[in-house]
Amino acid sequence: MTDRSQISAAVRQLYNTYPFPPEPLLDEPPPGYNWRWHWQAAYNFCSGRKPPRDDVQILDAGCGTGVGTEYLVHLNPQAQVTGIDLSDEAINVAQERCRRSGAERVRLQNLSIYDVDQLDSQFDYINCVGVLHHLPDPIAGLQALASRLKPGGLMHVFVYAELGRREIYLAQQALALLQGSDRGNFKEGVRLGRQLFQSLPKTNRLVVEDQRRWSLENHRDANFADMYLHPQEVDYNIETLFELIDASGLSFVGFSNPSYWDIDRLLGSDAELLARSQQLPERDYYRLVELLDPELTHYEFFLSRPPLDHWHWQQDEQLRQAIPEIHPCLQGWPSQSLFNYDYQIVSLSEREFAFMQACEAGETCVGDLCDRLGFDLEEVRSLLKQQLLMLTPKS
Repeated sequence: MTDRSQISAAVRQLYNTYPFPPEPLLDEPPPGYNWRWHWQAAYNFCSGRKPPRDDVQILDAGCGTGVGTEYLVHLNPQAQVTGIDLSDEAINVAQERCRRSGAERVRLQNLSIYDVDQLDSQFDYINCVGVLHHLPDPIAGLQALASRLKPGGLMHVFVYAELGRREIYLAQQALALLQGSDRGNFKEGVRLGRQLFQSLPKTNRLVVEDQRRWSLENHRDANFADMYLHPQEVDYNIETLFELIDASGLSFVGFSNPSYWDIDRLLGSDAELLARSQQLPERDYYRLVELLDPELTHYEFFLSRPPLDHWHWQQDEQLRQAIPEIHPCLQGWPSQSLFNYDYQIVSLSEREFAFMQACEAGETCVGDLCDRLGFDLEEVRSLLKQQLLMLTPKS
């Protein structure tokens, strides 16, 4: 298929057959959090400070059955959330999901990303997860979304990476050949695909990788179809990813999984190689990381429409005057042992714990707290680097 409308129709048919994601509906708010869907946490990650306002407009572009939309509503109690999707069946599920969990500040609409200009709002935050790579023209889709982003606004994007999905791509091509002219019959495709994986030798590379990485997820037919039967998919590498980003007219803020892009974990044992890698231009550096660790299955990153200032807090007096607060996405607080915003275990010293407890009121400036508790500004910067605190600059 090469015609844009024909491809979009096939994608709609897939998701009308298997509304995605197939997560169960709950009669209560969803558990836990995804910090990328929390406006304060995402803004703090991108700018280094707490956002100046929380009554924002959020768009969930390609919301599917509303799993992310539901989180966006519950995690951002002052925001107005809009969700759009090409599939009317997915939108129906999203409406029921939000109704049952009490996600009330939401508007859901059966609408293509290409037609986002039909919405009467511009947005402070746009969430686009797992969508652009399924568009017949991802650049046009991203440009359409960018046109609805306010100055200073943020966009969170998730697209597939080719290196970590090689076996998926091979299985997709094999199934397309086996299904032939019946490729648009997705229920038959699931049956045939499961038969294929059962028939291949257990040592076959496609089977081994499916069992190692995907089988638990793919026991549901909707997941299997989304992975192996999708009629449209574009997988990226660093070079093609930044071609997409550059075409958007937005600024690249950074990847939301910075630990993967820390090359020290790969070359830290060799000082010369590490030094050479750190001298590379930014995009060559990223390309080197993914070539050396080709397990990455997707890119997750933030874009912004300037101006978006970044606060580094290197000036002591500026830091002393700021008002600190506990990061909103910590699991297990208050405790010296807790999960951070990314669900990684953090162990606080007694001094750090005492300082963070003193920050809970969110009214006293850093300088006064440091003077009272004997805490050092470098220790404050360490807590900031770990995303354990957020700061509001002095107005």
